[in-house]
Amino acid sequence: MTIEARIRELGNRHRQLDETIQREMHRPAVDPLQVRELKQRKLRLKEEITGLEARAG
Repeated sequence: MTIEARIRELGNRHRQLDETIQREMHRPAVDPLQVRELKQRKLRLKEEITGLEARAG
């Protein structure tokens, strides 16, 4: 898999996590621990994307 393809894949996962977080935030019984874990996963994906983008130049 090329770096560009990996960046696209991670970007898609990042967007999906964002949508999941938004849905969770609008639920009547928000689980703050689950939202925090989702946000941490989203941040790790963003960091990985940023690193790959730097390598791809």
